[in-house]
Amino acid sequence: MMLDENLARIRAHRNNIHRYRRLLKTRLSRLERNFIERRLVEEKSALDALTAATFPVGFRAPGVTAEVMGVAQ
Repeated sequence: MMLDENLARIRAHRNNIHRYRRLLKTRLSRLERNFIERRLVEEKSALDALTAATFPVGFRAPGVTAEVMGVAQ
């Protein structure tokens, strides 16, 4: 049940991001553009956090050390 809710929230964030990107391709006042750019950053941040919480497993190529990946062991 929780996974379904998180997937729905991920979908909503992705839809918002796509909508904001489309809006940025239109004619906007500086104020409108600043607002949309700020919302886009907020949506991306929320999506990243939710995705990391929903899918916490990281994948690494075989033979690649944690130091090369920049990950603490």
